[in-house]
Amino acid sequence: MNWSFLFFFNSILLGVGLAMDAFSVSLANGLNEPQMKIRKMCGIAGVFAFFQFAMPMIGWICVHTITNYFQAFEKLVPWIALILLSFIGGKMLAEGLRQKEETEQRVCQMGFVTLLIQGIATSIDALSVGFTIVDYNWIMAFVCSLIIALVTFIISMSGLLLGKEFGTRLSNKAGILGGSILILIGLEIFINGIF
Repeated sequence: MNWSFLFFFNSILLGVGLAMDAFSVSLANGLNEPQMKIRKMCGIAGVFAFFQFAMPMIGWICVHTITNYFQAFEKLVPWIALILLSFIGGKMLAEGLRQKEETEQRVCQMGFVTLLIQGIATSIDALSVGFTIVDYNWIMAFVCSLIIALVTFIISMSGLLLGKEFGTRLSNKAGILGGSILILIGLEIFINGIF
């Protein structure tokens, strides 16, 4: 493959496709924490973008070095995403229900570990993108992954902004909705990966 309009266009499309899970999780995060500051939003979107950059590169490296090991791991991807997102979503759902029962307006703030788990869970399927860009040289794979990261950052910020807007309106129901969304994303990744 050479540097062309098609290369950049395909990279953007890959970014949009891969960022949909990050968008949904960002939406859930915004719903869960409607008072989130712009600095934290940039940090969340940055983490998602980093993982969406790293996973295709790791996949590309695996294809060029340890392909057999990666193919065995690829079968576990849907299970890992389901477990991670269900755990986080279940936690948010339980806290949202507890908040509802206690009728208080306290919002559960997301910690760094939770954010890392979300970043891995939403981008783990991007490992397989390494197979689709196998004919790229190292620089092209890097640039493609960078474009994917930029697109993910923009889409994640959009999800966070939308989530904040609706989270403010939904108040104490936002944690329940956000947790439910995460669980549904985990199920969607699992079903698409298995079937």
